[in-house]
Amino acid sequence: MLTHLPILPVAAATFIGTAFVTFILMFIIAPIFFAFVRAFGIYAVVEERTCRVYVLFGKVLGVLNEPGLHILPATLGPAAFIVNFFGKCYVLDLKLDQEYLRSQPVNSEEGAPMGIGVWYEMFVADPVAFLFNNNDPRGSLRANISNATVRSLSNMPLADMLENRHVMSNTVRNEVAPKSTVWGYRLGSIYIRKVHFRDTGMIQQIEAKVVNRLRQVTSAIRQDGTNQVSIITSSAEREAAIEFAKAATMRPQIVGKALQQISSDPEVATALFEVLETQRTLDSKAGLTLLPEGAGGALLTSLMASHGREGGSPPPVPR
Repeated sequence: MLTHLPILPVAAATFIGTAFVTFILMFIIAPIFFAFVRAFGIYAVVEERTCRVYVLFGKVLGVLNEPGLHILPATLGPAAFIVNFFGKCYVLDLKLDQEYLRSQPVNSEEGAPMGIGVWYEMFVADPVAFLFNNNDPRGSLRANISNATVRSLSNMPLADMLENRHVMSNTVRNEVAPKSTVWGYRLGSIYIRKVHFRDTGMIQQIEAKVVNRLRQVTSAIRQDGTNQVSIITSSAEREAAIEFAKAATMRPQIVGKALQQISSDPEVATALFEVLETQRTLDSKAGLTLLPEGAGGALLTSLMASHGREGGSPPPVPR
């Protein structure tokens, strides 16, 4: 067991040394080596949606637009070894780009000052033309789209300008697309995103007209509702009056039939009329004189006699 103890520190030192050498080779020497290789034009790596244009002594040697690893001597020839020292490599972005132009001044056919917002897409289609045919191709494309918008969309009817945006977009694109290819750009979609009024006073007048129109519509709706309610109420009252009139005409017939049925039985009729007479007498609130039963004649004679002694005329005989 004691003979194997010194082997562990040696193995650990070997492992540490190997790791250190690997680190130096991978992270220091290898990047420096590949940098020298690229500097001398042995190879080049083209990333996705990018392009490399090699220029030497004012002459374009080659264009690399396919992503991946490229061996430059096989593509550019012997000049690849000196192009990085005496020439220049342009790296262009070929991704789809977009831009928005706000409130381009346009006048309608009626003379209304309008503003149009134009959104468009573009990408680099010809790298050589993009680099050498125009000093500022992006700015030139922007100015060209702005001028085409103002020139082609002016003096349009206001209704068409507010509604037919697809036609307006196609008009601008058809005018700008041929010129953009000369500068290496290719247009994608062009769309009129916003059409608005630029005059503040006109905007306030339109708002006032809209508010007044809304008030008129609201008043008309309210009046129409009131008229409908009145029509429904009058119809209901008319139908109710008709029904009440029908009931009033049917009442005598119903009462007559009931009295006819009651009159068929004399006892019931007598009792009914006595009850009605008594009820009417009670409702009249008149004074009543109650006489005992069987004493009507004698009491009447004594009253007449007493009244005659007083010198007055005899009281009337009640019926």
